[in-house]
Amino acid sequence: MTRMSSTVAAAFLVVAVAWPLLASAQPAPSMPPPSPPAAATNNSRLEKAYVALQALKRAITDDPKKLTKNWCGPDVCNYFGVYCAPAPDDSCQRTVAGVDLNHGDLAGTLPEELGLLSDLAVFHLNSNRFSGSLPESLRSLHLLHEIDVSNNQLSGPFPSQLLCLPNVQYVDIRFNNFCGEVPAAIFEKKIDALFINNNHFEFTLPESFTNSTASVIVLANLPRLGGCLPSSIGDMAGTLNELILLNSGISSCIPPEIGKLDKLTVLDLSFNSIAGTLPDTIGNMRALEQLDVAHNQLAGEIPESICELPHLKNFTYSHNFFCGEPHRCLEVPHIDDSQNCIAGRPDQRPGEECISFLHRPKVHCDAQGCIAPPSPPPPPPPVYAHPPPVY
Repeated sequence: MTRMSSTVAAAFLVVAVAWPLLASAQPAPSMPPPSPPAAATNNSRLEKAYVALQALKRAITDDPKKLTKNWCGPDVCNYFGVYCAPAPDDSCQRTVAGVDLNHGDLAGTLPEELGLLSDLAVFHLNSNRFSGSLPESLRSLHLLHEIDVSNNQLSGPFPSQLLCLPNVQYVDIRFNNFCGEVPAAIFEKKIDALFINNNHFEFTLPESFTNSTASVIVLANLPRLGGCLPSSIGDMAGTLNELILLNSGISSCIPPEIGKLDKLTVLDLSFNSIAGTLPDTIGNMRALEQLDVAHNQLAGEIPESICELPHLKNFTYSHNFFCGEPHRCLEVPHIDDSQNCIAGRPDQRPGEECISFLHRPKVHCDAQGCIAPPSPPPPPPPVYAHPPPVY
């Protein structure tokens, strides 16, 4: 997705060139000799940008769409995918404000010289074949607002450089090969959107998760994430619009405090190990449009308040162990209740599966929203070596 601001959508810098004398004859004695115009030069910002962009061009090993073909000469504002704008601290100087090479199928690496783009606000390189790690020098891009390097072949640990960017609002590093821990500090940053899904991260959902001010959080397809949905999830009510945690190794109950998320439009908790029941407080999430809790261990009855939500368009709760649903749920535009234990509904689990599930120990949730271990069985009665005496 291209999110380039209209303020950086066109190049305006004009580079003057020296004109040769068109005549070798001497001017008339009554006229002063004309002075040749001086060649215009880039300001220091554009000179640094030239160094950075030429380094990037050299680091690109395959450019099948010839996106960088015109990256020649000092006029960087005319380079394809490069957008210039007045510098924020000096409107008389032009500077590179955006680089957008999305969907270029470019192969190569990202050089350290990119840190010279000190006024960069938008950096979009999604859907290419860049490999290696993000350069450490990105931490100096203090004006960076959006970074999208998704759908590449980048690797290494979570790019901690992003934690140093005071103005970043949009972070998209999904569909890469990043691995290891995700620092809890990323959820403390005042960002608007966080996409880290489809990598190889291995971490536990931290307590700071609910401190996030993001409107969109996607932690999908991180099966080694793990952790629980904390009861403090309601603290995200002021900003959160979409939360996608599908296939993320979550082993949890759904805390009733989730009902405080009254701005949430999309909630996807599918393909996890979520147990217990669906809290009826979800019926307080009046903005909810998409709800997916499929492929979990949920049981009990579907609360009617959920199916009465005014904007609910898609409700998927298949592959659980629900035993009942109100008729109102069948009026939701798109539902999937298959592979449950709901009498009278088609495509349900075999009866023996449902009976076996009912004989499992009842699920209990602790104060942190995690599934509590079952209580130990009572101790057996004492066994005496000899019968007790009779008085």
